[in-house]
Amino acid sequence: MPEEDLLELKFRLLDGSDIGPFMYPPASTVAMLKERIVTEWPKDKKGGPKSANDIKLINAGKILENSKTVGQCRTPFGELPKGVITMHAVVQMSLNKAKTEKKIDEAPKNVCGCTIL
Repeated sequence: MPEEDLLELKFRLLDGSDIGPFMYPPASTVAMLKERIVTEWPKDKKGGPKSANDIKLINAGKILENSKTVGQCRTPFGELPKGVITMHAVVQMSLNKAKTEKKIDEAPKNVCGCTIL
């Protein structure tokens, strides 16, 4: 694939640090990008994603769908040719996992049961 066809992407994390930049062909899917983020996530950062499903990618204010390609998600205005495209990577655990973890954390410890007769 010619070098001109590749897009340079970097992923901004919540704390302002970046993963990348990396070169991707326009046919790469958002799901592929998420997998790369999971493997490249800094090991010293807490709250990292367990899987690609825990990541939301945002570009130009829109949450990107896993089935879309990078070429379809690109915003035509405001990007310079040969410029690096910054996408925001937000870790958001699935609702079921979050509820399960919350229930475990909120389990009462030393409970005193009182009965009024």
